[in-house]
Amino acid sequence: MLEPGAKAPALTGTIADGTPLKLSALRGKWVVIYFYPKDNTPACTSEAQDFRDLQAQFAARNAVIVGVSRDTARTHTNFATKQKLGFALIADTDETWCKAFDVIHEKVLYGRRYLGIVRSTFLIDPSGRIHQRWSPVKVPGHAADVLGSIPAA
Repeated sequence: MLEPGAKAPALTGTIADGTPLKLSALRGKWVVIYFYPKDNTPACTSEAQDFRDLQAQFAARNAVIVGVSRDTARTHTNFATKQKLGFALIADTDETWCKAFDVIHEKVLYGRRYLGIVRSTFLIDPSGRIHQRWSPVKVPGHAADVLGSIPAA
């Protein structure tokens, strides 16, 4: 997993509307990348809503929010519309972003082992370096914790 001080990987992903998003294009801003397991599940919906509700405060600190899961662009579009999300969701169907940030690990659910996304968040500073990481994440209060880690503009 990427540690604070490491350079963020040079990645391009497809967002919900089908357009590409280059991580390098966000240089000069604080970037919050949060990885979550699945659209429209209770904890993932709550996390997205928390980031949505604080989005104006993130913007006031020159920060952008990017959500990443293995869901498709179509699923992301439906999720973003339903939840009124005003930030990009990366459709990481080939797990490029998840692997680059090392957030896919073995999990166990009801005795069944599978590879899944460990809920994680990375804060990238304006120079493109990892400033802080949270993993695994507990949803309640997490978005506010991330906001508190970004210096006021």
